[in-house]
Amino acid sequence: MRTLISTAFVSLDGVVEAPGGEPGYRNSGWTFKDVDFLPEAYEIKGREQKEAAAMLLGRVSYEAFSAVWPDMADFADYKVMPKYVVSSTLTDGDLVTNWGETTILRSLDDVAALKETEGGPIIVHGSASLNRSLSDAGLIDRYHLLVFPLLLGAGKRLFSDTDKDTQKLRLVEHEAYANGIQKNVFEVVR
Repeated sequence: MRTLISTAFVSLDGVVEAPGGEPGYRNSGWTFKDVDFLPEAYEIKGREQKEAAAMLLGRVSYEAFSAVWPDMADFADYKVMPKYVVSSTLTDGDLVTNWGETTILRSLDDVAALKETEGGPIIVHGSASLNRSLSDAGLIDRYHLLVFPLLLGAGKRLFSDTDKDTQKLRLVEHEAYANGIQKNVFEVVR
């Protein structure tokens, strides 16, 4: 069974929307404009590229990342790995041709079936809505969170407010950095 990893930049109050400067959100770009950059705080991002064997995205994140990441040297490892997009509306004709093999999945059942295949970890970037659905369905195995010392108030959140049973997490790696960012890696306890 493959490990499904959710990775996110998240504010202390749980917001994940527009961390890199995506338009349409009033606090857009909060990871870079409001917190001093320290390279060591982002070490896990390089490690994720080396450890992941595939990437899973929602439609909105796929459309945003596929327009930029294929030509960025910082994301070269992602260019060659298989990508899966969960969408009920995308067609093969909507996929970019310069970002490697991409497969469209139509449901969470398809994601569950993908997890049952052979291969290494699958990483989920961005994809706030997809992350909430995956978490609620019990499909996420590990969280890689860079928690920023910010309260953003409104915005898309990493976790849903669905009334559900407690899900226990085990902290397996953590570090605090001089700029206030905290790295927290949690495994889901099953």
